[in-house]
Amino acid sequence: MAHHTPPPPRICPACDGFASAAITLGSRDAHGHLRTITAHCPACHGTGIARRARRQGVNA
Repeated sequence: MAHHTPPPPRICPACDGFASAAITLGSRDAHGHLRTITAHCPACHGTGIARRARRQGVNA
């Protein structure tokens, strides 16, 4: 019996799958740790996977 594998997920074209990045703010806190923020890709909202296009059909 053949095993069916699901199709691979579509990689987001805006971020090429690298959906989140940690950006340093340039300063350190009182404990000496670098302060960072996380930025997410606006196209895929940080998932790295593009949504599939919806099919537009005629509803009769």
